[in-house]
Amino acid sequence: MPWLELSLTVRLAEQPRVESALEDLGALSVTLQDANAETPDEEAIFEPGVGELPLWNTIVLNALFEAETDRRGLTEALADLLPWIEPAQLEYRDVEDQDWERVWMDRFKPMSFGRRLWVYPSNIDPPADDAEAVVVRLDPGLAFGTGTHPTTDMCLQWLDGQDLVGKTVLDFGCGSGILAIAALKLGATHAIGIDNDPQAVIASRDNAERNGVEGHLDVYMPGEAPKDLADVLVANILAGPLGELAPTFAAAVKPGAPFALSGILVGQHEELLTRYAEWFGDLDVATLEDWVRISGVRL
Repeated sequence: MPWLELSLTVRLAEQPRVESALEDLGALSVTLQDANAETPDEEAIFEPGVGELPLWNTIVLNALFEAETDRRGLTEALADLLPWIEPAQLEYRDVEDQDWERVWMDRFKPMSFGRRLWVYPSNIDPPADDAEAVVVRLDPGLAFGTGTHPTTDMCLQWLDGQDLVGKTVLDFGCGSGILAIAALKLGATHAIGIDNDPQAVIASRDNAERNGVEGHLDVYMPGEAPKDLADVLVANILAGPLGELAPTFAAAVKPGAPFALSGILVGQHEELLTRYAEWFGDLDVATLEDWVRISGVRL
């Protein structure tokens, strides 16, 4: 069954009213995307806090209507409801019916990190002849890491280079659980994930079950985790919280524990290096695109 798609670009302040008008006029779905996606002006949106719904400053709304919807009538109705919208802003096109979930999944391809580690979507099987491959199964979702962002990429590469056999790994800001699950797949005995978003806690547990490591991953909200010291720390959050959490991290790991931090933009790392030097040594900086990873060991 074909559909009629209407697309228009609006400012952030206009989005709620425009979306509501489209739904009132019979839109079966309305999706939002960054109007500057894949341009130098693209705006990155990271994991939102609880109750937050951040959006871009300029937004493309794509609304799906029944195929027989009258375009002229829809344009006139929008002009009545939203008089500031010009007809030239409205783009119509016919869309063939598809398995939308499969289309979305098909865009997510296997990714490798370091020497052994791979992230595969559930609809693709890894090659049977690669005995050394360590595979994490993860599908794209609403939020949280899948390995596509440079910060997650660098943390996964770092984990691939660590000796994790028999270790307990602390993943602070676990999101999807990708780093904790990767650590377990790479030989860690136990992983602790911490996140301030209840959705992340649920996502991490679900993904652990999909990967067969649910018995080795415990996920908590901040303040709920046990005080046992970890052997390894990885934290992929943002520079501000990383600075504030330095003493907390120092108290959470054993002497000699390796650690990696990311979510840090180039230019933000110098202050963090100074901050962490009080508790951590052998500090090293790696970069990927505009992002930085800091690693080292607990003194």
